[in-house]
Amino acid sequence: MSTPHNQAHMGEIAKTVLMPGDPLRAQFIAETYLENPVQFNVVRNMFGYTGTYKGKVVSVMGSGMGIPSISLYAYELYQFYGVENIIRIGSAGAFSEDLQLFDTILADSAFSESSYAMVQNNDPNKIQYPSESLNAKIEAAADRLGVELHKGTIMSSDVFYYQDEVMGHVNEIVKENNVIAVEMESFGLFATAKALGKNAACLLTVSDSIVNHQETTAQERQTSLLNMIRIALESLEEM
Repeated sequence: MSTPHNQAHMGEIAKTVLMPGDPLRAQFIAETYLENPVQFNVVRNMFGYTGTYKGKVVSVMGSGMGIPSISLYAYELYQFYGVENIIRIGSAGAFSEDLQLFDTILADSAFSESSYAMVQNNDPNKIQYPSESLNAKIEAAADRLGVELHKGTIMSSDVFYYQDEVMGHVNEIVKENNVIAVEMESFGLFATAKALGKNAACLLTVSDSIVNHQETTAQERQTSLLNMIRIALESLEEM
């Protein structure tokens, strides 16, 4: 059975899906890391592939940008395709001076002012959480690879370009919630997983810093987030 946004049939998508925002990053991961990848979706150019990694079946699919987009795709994967685990692998802007470009973050919570959870399933919580068991598998994989993970609260924002007059409010949110980085999707993913009784996690690579104004290029964000990708793939050993 296909959906309005996914042409795949049941059985063509693995139980575990890695989900970058950029569909071209999904294509890069499939073609670079997976054995015998087969494309299962091209609807709206939101590419999805299934293959194997060290004998483990895994899928990778783009999510698009923002909470509404990832929540739509995650809902369909969980509800209509039997997916149990989604690991978001994305980029983030650092709010902490301790984070450098290309550092890897494992989100242990996601704060947002988004109304998504309230509107979608009457959940008023402004902080959503990943699966503890899935995070533990990711931590074990990072430990085996010798890659340091920075854990903390991230902020999922509906806004990329803030007007100057609201930055004081943003900085208050960051301070009050001990936010270490900002991105635009994980709150929706975590809320959707919780509502459906599924597992979700979020690995992020620092692509720019709000503190020191450093940033990576678009090409680097597409192809150079290697530690995050390796950790996500290696976590399959625990599943």
